[in-house]
Amino acid sequence: MSDYSPGSAASQGLAGCHVCFKTSPAELHECPRCGAALHLRAHDSLQRTISLLITATILYIPANVLPIMTTVQMGNSIDSTILGGVILLVHHGSYPIAAVIFIASVLVPVSKLVCMTWLWWSVEKGHKTSHRERARLYRVTEFIGRWSMVDVFVVMILVALIQMGGLLQILPGNAAIAFAGVVIVTMLAAESFDPRLMWDKLGKEDEER
Repeated sequence: MSDYSPGSAASQGLAGCHVCFKTSPAELHECPRCGAALHLRAHDSLQRTISLLITATILYIPANVLPIMTTVQMGNSIDSTILGGVILLVHHGSYPIAAVIFIASVLVPVSKLVCMTWLWWSVEKGHKTSHRERARLYRVTEFIGRWSMVDVFVVMILVALIQMGGLLQILPGNAAIAFAGVVIVTMLAAESFDPRLMWDKLGKEDEER
């Protein structure tokens, strides 16, 4: 039984270059156009993906527990976590900024971690899920991942803009570093996951019928 989906380039011994996208015989080992290494599938894709997802999950804990910003108002310092900062911004009437931080800091990273874990599990365990649905989910996950750093930029902008002398200051907290780590690691996890593995499972299921 072939390890690859019938009719795919891999089943015919062809590999696509990940640099210039030229399709060449895998036996060449190097792309004849740009010289990059050729591989039919990303090596240890599932193992690296789950390792990065676990790392991101661990980093997400201090990102939410530690203060992401410190508000100094009339000489009094108030440390705010991500959700605490959202509540504080709502209290001050900054609803659009609060919504952006909540979506980018809570909804986006949690959704990406859940989706990537589901994709890994469905491929690893061969879950009976529509392959097109999984492909769509992967594309959506890649798309929303591009906006994961929005809240970090928002905090930096607030630090730069809200400096009203001794009346009000906003300073970045240690959680910003942890959260930046979460964003970077989840992006690496998405890049490490080889979506072609989903279609290889489809080929195996078709051959078994």
